[in-house]
Amino acid sequence: MAQVVFSTWGGTVVDNRTVTGEPVAASYRLPVAFDGQQPLRAMMGWDGVIVFDKDVDVPAMAAEYMQRVQTLFCCGKCTPGKKGTKVLADLLQKVLKGEAKPGDLDQVADLNALLQNCKCTLCPSSTKPVLDAVTHYRADFEALCDGSRQPKNEKYLHKITAPCMDKCPAHIDIPKYIEEIKNYQYSDALATIRENMPMPAVCGRVCPHPCEAACRRKNVDDSVNIMVLKRTASDYEWMHKMQHPANTAVMKKKTIGIVGAGPAGLAAAYYLALQGYRSTIYEALPEGFGGGMVAVGIPAYRMPRHILQRDIDIIQSMGVEIVYNCRVGKDISLAELKAKHEAVFLAPGAHRSKPMGVEGEDKGYKGFLTGGIDFLREAYMKRPTGMGKKVCVVGGGNTAIDCVRVALREGAEESVLLYRRSRKEMPADVWEVDGADEEGVKFEFQVLPTKIIVDANEQVTGVECVRMAMGEPDASGRRRPEPVPGSEFVVECDTVIPAIGQDADLSFIPPDMGIDISKWNTVITKYIPLKDAAGKGLNDSMGNPLSRTLITDCDGVFAGGDAEIGPLTVVACIGNAHRAANVIARYLEEGKAYLTEQEIFEDLLTYLGVYDKNESVAWLDSADRAGQKEVHGKERASKDNYQEVELGFADSTAQAEADRCLRCYRMAMVAL
Repeated sequence: MAQVVFSTWGGTVVDNRTVTGEPVAASYRLPVAFDGQQPLRAMMGWDGVIVFDKDVDVPAMAAEYMQRVQTLFCCGKCTPGKKGTKVLADLLQKVLKGEAKPGDLDQVADLNALLQNCKCTLCPSSTKPVLDAVTHYRADFEALCDGSRQPKNEKYLHKITAPCMDKCPAHIDIPKYIEEIKNYQYSDALATIRENMPMPAVCGRVCPHPCEAACRRKNVDDSVNIMVLKRTASDYEWMHKMQHPANTAVMKKKTIGIVGAGPAGLAAAYYLALQGYRSTIYEALPEGFGGGMVAVGIPAYRMPRHILQRDIDIIQSMGVEIVYNCRVGKDISLAELKAKHEAVFLAPGAHRSKPMGVEGEDKGYKGFLTGGIDFLREAYMKRPTGMGKKVCVVGGGNTAIDCVRVALREGAEESVLLYRRSRKEMPADVWEVDGADEEGVKFEFQVLPTKIIVDANEQVTGVECVRMAMGEPDASGRRRPEPVPGSEFVVECDTVIPAIGQDADLSFIPPDMGIDISKWNTVITKYIPLKDAAGKGLNDSMGNPLSRTLITDCDGVFAGGDAEIGPLTVVACIGNAHRAANVIARYLEEGKAYLTEQEIFEDLLTYLGVYDKNESVAWLDSADRAGQKEVHGKERASKDNYQEVELGFADSTAQAEADRCLRCYRMAMVAL
């Protein structure tokens, strides 16, 4: 078990350097070995210092830390940051060379105080570990000053991050593009976004924006409206008829076959194209329906189709081919795909609805639809949905909310949502639930459907339900809903749409290809065995091993998106696919699928956590968060009205909202 030698992380000092008895116990969300092999010896960052190896040269590490902050990341746009970091970095370099006096170290505290007045938070946060190091390792610093010891030459890795960009599954440089919007540099902002997000128009509209939950501005008043600012940059390009920059990469001979033209498949193809690799995407839906779940699972009032298609057209212009009406496993086998291309990326999405588990759902009753995803797809493709006039949707996620709202637009006289927990516990985004409420959707909370009621002609006439009371917390920490005896009642309807979740359809993967499928019906990929001090493997928020290479046990076949991580979000699929593209490119170049040290470091910082919800953030003025304009009233959900409901920002609003960003960069560095 790795023992903490010394730490100031989180404001708590743990000092086991001279302890003769039982050492002070301390643990952090970090692995024992950085990449499963190299020991993680020490870390410096915005919240202090952690030392695992007593032989780490802390003064040398602090000097290198500040040198990299000053030369690589200090923007130089404010005097305290520009001058203060330079003075501090130079002072520490003089210490290493034996050119400083012990008394010069007193300047570190003064410089730390000066740097608290910087324009942003990179420079102030960077002085925290340096001041901690000088304070607690003073004797080692002084020994360098008088020449009684020499600095060690050690290996360091650094990583720039921010609470918002760490929480973003695609790790977009959010502070950078927000500042570019503030400076009216819309094209620059969009270029910054596209470094990690090739579908900005999509994620500027339908992203659940987990980044905003980790915005430090929230510790002052409210989070920055990061998602709509992304939309602002994207809308500026198409509204001004600007062209996406052409792909200048020299194309190579090796090609990639991709299953599915959803966000993951499109993103992988985009980033492979930037590295000179042509991809062919095989999509089961007809032409005009690219985008996967975004196209057929998210209604047009949230994601206008012409804007989605523009993002797809841009990706195709990079040298990406999409073959529509081609279902892998039927029109072409996976084995044929593997023989045709040097690498294959599986990104079929999650288009199969989960069963509800109620009596009568498997009887083929008229009015009982196969699932919410199927209903939304048929509605978008202008096919008969089988929907009547009184619709009940079962579920509490965004798909369920989309179904009840689309039902009204498809002509339902009454649209009801049945959910077994309370409104507060719904996994759907709050603003989507509010939108459904405004449009006239009816809600039945804390009810559980138990039986489908039909007439003599096997036509659905209602759903028998039971009331639920909240019991003890379940494994997720939420209180478990339990049936209330004798509370049965019937909700009258002629249509029932189950929308309780979806799975990937992986039937196209033959059992003899050696591709393993998990019990959650996801493709299993190889990973780096990272373990904590207790020997426990490190997993991400979905329970998957943390650092996955995204290659399967079948050589040359990779997997990503919903089919690999489990049904999640567009931005999660894109972040996952971007990494897959980088791994695939390395595989094609070197014959090996592996993660770089920077990719592993990125995972470790996310696992550790960058945002502190309890941090006291000082700021001069409070400024209200800007909300985008929106069409209001029940008429927006009238029959066949799929006009966009949310209208984005005016330029002046975007500038004011961008100005609320605190530019919360941080730098972490590890000694290996």
